[in-house]
Amino acid sequence: MDKQPDSRYHQAMSTTVMAMHISSTQTDGDRISLIDPFNRKIEYLRLSVTDKCNLRCFYCLPKHFKDFEQPAHWLTFDEIERVIGAFADLGVAKVRITGGEPLLRKDLPVLANQLSQLRGIDDLSLSTNAVLLSRQAQSLRDASISRINVSLDTLKPERFTQITGGKLQPVLDGLMAAKQAGFAPIKINMVAMKDINDDEFEDMVDFCLEHDFTLRFIETMPVGDTGIDASQHYLNLKQVKNKLADQYELIPGVMPGGGPARYVQVKDTNLRIGFITPISQHFCETCNRVRLSVDGTLYLCLGQDHKYELRPLLRQGISDDGLKNAIVEAIAIKPEKHEFRSNPGQVVRFMNMTGG
Repeated sequence: MDKQPDSRYHQAMSTTVMAMHISSTQTDGDRISLIDPFNRKIEYLRLSVTDKCNLRCFYCLPKHFKDFEQPAHWLTFDEIERVIGAFADLGVAKVRITGGEPLLRKDLPVLANQLSQLRGIDDLSLSTNAVLLSRQAQSLRDASISRINVSLDTLKPERFTQITGGKLQPVLDGLMAAKQAGFAPIKINMVAMKDINDDEFEDMVDFCLEHDFTLRFIETMPVGDTGIDASQHYLNLKQVKNKLADQYELIPGVMPGGGPARYVQVKDTNLRIGFITPISQHFCETCNRVRLSVDGTLYLCLGQDHKYELRPLLRQGISDDGLKNAIVEAIAIKPEKHEFRSNPGQVVRFMNMTGG
């Protein structure tokens, strides 16, 4: 752990451990809930299966970054299954597989199938850049992944290369393969960037209308020093929403899932548009998630350095009850909020290290 809990954390830890002890005497059908020091129920885990990526989005990774985690430090599939099983016993029902780029992890459908068999996991989803999705879409769907999010910031091939260093067509092919395989919903995640892609918002709406995708806009965040000041491209999503409202009739909308997006719907269509606003309108008070990195580190907040390392415990032979107690201790140090506005340079790790 990087930071020691203060008195509030100690009190919350004691209370939660006591609740866990009491719960262990209840019937098999009952599961406890993970409650953090700020009375938020933790029910969503984002699982990174690799920190490697086959793209280099300028706001995420430096162009020539190669300092990836050693494979020997990656959690094995069986170790991942143990951790996710412990979280499931503690009331976590939603798991999203992320990276880096998760489709770079060999035999990912095998892991997805393992996780889908765990009692209590009722929502298994995937975030991907879709470059490799066309050849894996059906096997992932067969492994009980039902929903996918695809990162796509532009529909212009040259601009896609400028942003990511890669090619657009494999992503489009992956999206069509996912649609054919029956994933629903398929969500497009578009980072809204001033002077980069702010002329394409309507085009992306029309693309999603055509293919029955969901669209989500995301504000840029100061995570890691990529060598480019992402703040110069920051765009308050209120401006994006207002711009879209000039062309489309937007009505209130809802969307199932454990994420922070606030949705509207284009009237007389099925298109829902979400806005993820970590900077302009943060959602810390309702945060229900933690992240497990590929090396077994639990990150308790995307915008803070609070963490808890599980890999050493797993490889020292910790019991299942001990593992659940460790998770409870980790949740007890989850901070109240990020400091992206007040301390934008605080988080120096890159997004691929934390998990998407």
